[in-house]
Amino acid sequence: RHAVCIFYLVLRALDTIEDDMTISLDVKVPMLHEFHSYLYQPEWKYMESKEKDRQVLEDFPTISMEFRNLSKVYQDVISDICHKMGVGMAEFLEKKVDSQHEWDKYCHYVAGLVGIGLSRLFSASELEDPIVGQDTELANSMGLFLQKTNIIRDYLEDQLEGREFWPREVWSRYAKKLSDLAKPENIDMAVQCLNELITNALHHVPDVLTYLSRLKNQSVFNFCAIPQVMAIATLSACYNNKQVFRGVVKIRKGQAVTLMMDATNIQAVKAIMYQYVEEIYQKIPSTDPSCNKTQQIIASIRAMSLPSGPVVSRHHYSPIYLSCAMLLAALSWQYLSTISKATEEYVQAGEN
Repeated sequence: RHAVCIFYLVLRALDTIEDDMTISLDVKVPMLHEFHSYLYQPEWKYMESKEKDRQVLEDFPTISMEFRNLSKVYQDVISDICHKMGVGMAEFLEKKVDSQHEWDKYCHYVAGLVGIGLSRLFSASELEDPIVGQDTELANSMGLFLQKTNIIRDYLEDQLEGREFWPREVWSRYAKKLSDLAKPENIDMAVQCLNELITNALHHVPDVLTYLSRLKNQSVFNFCAIPQVMAIATLSACYNNKQVFRGVVKIRKGQAVTLMMDATNIQAVKAIMYQYVEEIYQKIPSTDPSCNKTQQIIASIRAMSLPSGPVVSRHHYSPIYLSCAMLLAALSWQYLSTISKATEEYVQAGEN
């Protein structure tokens, strides 16, 4: 738990430097390259960030101290991933995502490496077998599936903030500029581009299922499976959906809670994947340029996801206990969100 927590905070600090557009490239690039070394410098901190998460940089000595208190086996994993990610982030600061190969490479740096690092932590803890940490290809796919889903869904938000992550090799077949996809007159071409990228992302699902099938520890399984089922549900909602270019497409809160409660064993996850790829299959337009490729990858996922006997729970907790715990967590989150919003509105009213 501590290793995963510190891993998250270290990467949040690294990401905050990458995201901060007020830091000049001649300062930022060396910082990204050297960031892993700051973990061993007790006094290092950065006080000039303007990002919303700047606290992790301003209070970095607290994070680095806790990092140095971890077992060496955990320190080595976190430092190594931090180094590789910093180098990768620096590489993409000065170039855009062009080919589909570069899209995979960018997603590897910002998310695949997270999957690889977490997998190595799971194995180092002995909660999981060594193969989980050794099979970097499967761990990388776990990260790529989530990252590509976010990039696909966040098209409009990224456009509004001046960021571009859709690969030029794909979108240039549908428009002269990526921003043109948001124009109403280009909506049909935009949706075809969207469908091609979703088809690309679906190719990671077989690896995701193989990865999850190897996990033994219930907490690790839930931690890994829940984001993956959220991602397939999100892709299903986005597929062939014009709304991606007009606003935000999100799965409903009730749907999210159901996924959290259900995704507690591999057979259940396979059933969820099967359900959502079926939804996508039913929406494939016969005129879509990617329709054959979409049908082919869905056939592969179907073959892996077909129900095989009764759903056997991996955990020693009762499903009712887990369901109640997750429902309580979801309700608590909803309550805190509501309170936070109400407080914010109250403060704003007071200021006015």
